[in-house]
Amino acid sequence: MSSLPKFVEFHEEGPREGFQIEKQIYPLEQRVKLIEMLAESGLKQVQVGSFVNPRAVPQMADTEQLFAAIKKRPGVRYTALWLNQKGFEKALATPGVDLDGKIMFYTTDVFSIRNNNCSVAENQQRQAEWMKLYAQHNIPVETVYVMTAFGCNYQGVVPLSAVLDQFKFALDLCRGGKLPQLYLADTMGWANPESIKERIAAVRELAPAARIGLHLHDTRGLGPANFYAALEAGVDLFDSSVAGLGGCPFASHAAHTAAGNICTEDMVLMCQEMGVATGIDLDKLISASQFAEQLIGRTLNGKVMHGGNLEKYRKKAA
Repeated sequence: MSSLPKFVEFHEEGPREGFQIEKQIYPLEQRVKLIEMLAESGLKQVQVGSFVNPRAVPQMADTEQLFAAIKKRPGVRYTALWLNQKGFEKALATPGVDLDGKIMFYTTDVFSIRNNNCSVAENQQRQAEWMKLYAQHNIPVETVYVMTAFGCNYQGVVPLSAVLDQFKFALDLCRGGKLPQLYLADTMGWANPESIKERIAAVRELAPAARIGLHLHDTRGLGPANFYAALEAGVDLFDSSVAGLGGCPFASHAAHTAAGNICTEDMVLMCQEMGVATGIDLDKLISASQFAEQLIGRTLNGKVMHGGNLEKYRKKAA
C-alpha cells in the first residue's frame, strides 16, 4: 500500500523556465516583482534566471541585473542555471546568486547536441570536469539531473537502461562525497503514471539512500497524474512553475512542443487537499500566478488561479 509523504518541497522555476521561452522580453521590474511575490508565498527556492548565451536565449541576457534588483527574503534560495564554464563564471561573479552544484546528463544524442552542443558521451566527460570545477570553488554537488528520462521528441521512447546508465556514471563521479539528489527529468512530457513508478523504483534500487526528485512537464496533459503517481511512490521533491509557465526552447520541433512545468499552485492545492504539508500560502501563490498571467498578457495553464482555492471556499461555507 502506498503512503503519501508528510511534506513536499517545491523548487520554483517559473522566472527562468517561463520567461526563457517567450518571444517577448518582459520588463525587469515586473519580473523582480513576480520573484518577490513567489518568495513571499513561502517557497524556499526560486530559480531566478540563467547565465547562457544571450544570442541563443536573449530573454535571459539581463540575469545579472535581475539578481541585483531583488530584495531577498531570509531563508529563500535564489538560484540560476548555467550550461558551460563561461555561464558558471558569470554566476560566481554575480552577487546574490545561491550557487547550487548540479551536474546534468542526457539520454539521447540529438537533444544533448541541441541543448548543450555535445553528444551524450562527450557530456559525461564534461560533467566530470564540472566536478573538479565545483571542488575548486568548494561548492558541493547537490543534484544530479538525467534529462529526457522518459522519452525524447527526436529519438522516441528512452529505455530504462539508458537512464540508469547515466545515474550510474554520476554516482561513480560522486563517490566519496555526500550523496546528491537524483532527479528524473521528463523534459518533453513523455511520462505516464506507470513509467513514473517504474523509474522511481529502479533509481531507488540503484541508490536506496538517495533523495529522488522529479522535473515534470505537462506537454500532453499527464503532469498532474504523474505528480500524484510520484507522491504515491514517496517522492517529496519537485521542480514546478507558477501558472504552468515555461518549456525548453531546444526541446520543440515540427508538431511537437515542450510545454511548461507542472503548475506550482495546482500541485500545492492537490497536496493541501490530501493533507500533505508544503509550507506555502496558497492564496499568496495564486496572487503571484495571477500577476504572472497579467504580465504575460494571455491566459496561462494554471487551473486553480481561475477556479479558486477550494480550502478558502470551505472556510467561507463553514
